[in-house]
Amino acid sequence: MLKIKNVCKTFNLGTINEKKALNDLNLELNEGDFVTIIGGNGAGKSTMLNMIAGVYPIDCGIIELAGVDISRFPEYKRAEYIGRVFQDPMLGTAANMEIEENLALAFRRGKKRGLSWGMKKDEVAFYKELVAKLGLGLQDRMNSKVGLLSGGQRQALTLVMASLVKPKLLLLDEHTAALDPKTAKQVLDLTKEIVEKDNLTAMMVTHNMRDALAIGNRLVMMHNGHIIYDVSGEEKKSLKVEDLLAKFESASGEEFANDRMLLAK
Repeated sequence: MLKIKNVCKTFNLGTINEKKALNDLNLELNEGDFVTIIGGNGAGKSTMLNMIAGVYPIDCGIIELAGVDISRFPEYKRAEYIGRVFQDPMLGTAANMEIEENLALAFRRGKKRGLSWGMKKDEVAFYKELVAKLGLGLQDRMNSKVGLLSGGQRQALTLVMASLVKPKLLLLDEHTAALDPKTAKQVLDLTKEIVEKDNLTAMMVTHNMRDALAIGNRLVMMHNGHIIYDVSGEEKKSLKVEDLLAKFESASGEEFANDRMLLAK
């Protein structure tokens, strides 16, 4: 489903702030893979997701999605293939638009727009039924502005929007990091449910190593812009947090440097 071949990215080239974010990165995902991604500070985790989404152009290499070379596609053109949920609950939705209007925008992602009436009754009923499954009572607030929702409600809605038109790839960039523990668990449970129900191919950057081990069928560890550890199946299931720390130190020759991840052990 996804092929990343020899991808490199350097920011502020030739300046005192030069930073090599991705260093000859290679990764392949099969259809239905749910990959959790961990790494130390500045490992390149979010940069990798941004390169896939087209936020920044890559310096070299190839990114293929579902057999299509998207390496030079602009971000808006990749939206047809990719769904994304960000760390900040304020991103991914239009705060000044109603819940049903946000869902309508997501439903039309990648499609041609006409001049017909925006939403018909059966479409609104479909959105209401969809939102009711979240168990958050939002089906009774379909005309509420999304900016009035709590962070957890917005992330849950963004998840639904990102997967409404089944994407080739779902990108989750620390999407529970800004939430309180109880709400984070609810959003994480919803994530697993959506990914499994629709058999989505997904990549989830997380700062919580326990979540990284418990969720998905595969785990990838990054350091200095490339992958130093890639584990899946039964081997992943048998790992503990201490094993991950030992693997990192063995592969990188350094101690793990990410306070949030170490505190989330």
